[in-house]
Amino acid sequence: MKSLGTHLIVELYDCDKKILSAVDKVQRVMIAAAKAANATVIDSIFHHFEPYGVSGVIVIAESHFAIHTWPEHAYASVDLFTCGTGTKPWEAFKRLKKDFKAAHFSVMKLERGLMVK
Repeated sequence: MKSLGTHLIVELYDCDKKILSAVDKVQRVMIAAAKAANATVIDSIFHHFEPYGVSGVIVIAESHFAIHTWPEHAYASVDLFTCGTGTKPWEAFKRLKKDFKAAHFSVMKLERGLMVK
């Protein structure tokens, strides 16, 4: 069966706490991941929480990437949702794992919008 999109639900553990705490660094990493996925970045919004944590969303022409960080636990939760055949969400995942310096991870892949015909 063919699907409309691929959704990777990513758990990144034992990440660099300083990177996860800095809104500008998290945003840069997420945009770099979108570019690594061959996605077209439309816009992004990121927010730093007190005392720590960052949430953000990147709207891409092919859908969206979203993140929330828990620096106090060295953990990040990421959604990578891409539609179409031109994007490479696994390349985005590899970039995130490297740039956040994740020691451990898990990924769940969902095929969204299964087309019966």
